[in-house]
Amino acid sequence: MPKKLIKRYIPTPEKIKNLKGLGFLGRWLHNPSIWHLHRYSVSKAFLIGLFWMAIPIPSQMLFAALCAIFFRANLPLSVILVWISNPLTMGPIFYFNYVVGTYLLGQEPNENLHFELNWDWMMNMLGDLWQPLYLGSVVVGISLGVLFFILTRLLWRQQVVKHWKLRQEQRKHKLNKKLTK
Repeated sequence: MPKKLIKRYIPTPEKIKNLKGLGFLGRWLHNPSIWHLHRYSVSKAFLIGLFWMAIPIPSQMLFAALCAIFFRANLPLSVILVWISNPLTMGPIFYFNYVVGTYLLGQEPNENLHFELNWDWMMNMLGDLWQPLYLGSVVVGISLGVLFFILTRLLWRQQVVKHWKLRQEQRKHKLNKKLTK
């Protein structure tokens, strides 16, 4: 089931290989291991995608794609997961990361803080916030990535065992029918 669900929503390798912006990746995009959907590539994709989703930098998708290629994770899923932090969700996600970072550094969070996606805000505010923001982002990214890495492996394994047992029962049932005839 997880494989069918994921296949329904990710683009095909051909679509991604034909994107003009990814031409510089050349032969690496033709590596079949980054397109397979199995519990190893999908769990690594969750680790990579959720980590880069939490990091407040431009080009998160590019870094996720490069990591997916390097670690042979599922490329489309790695890139898609980065979009959890989109213009609508960036503020709450990065504020949460900032609060986690201030907690880890033993600081009090600035209650009047608001995030803006413009150059002025970045130049004026980021100087005071970068340490707790990036520390919190790395901790949240690693935590989410590892959690979903483990959950994906466990759920996928559970599904495989369930289908294996179901097939065993079906074989027993067919064998019993043949023997009783």
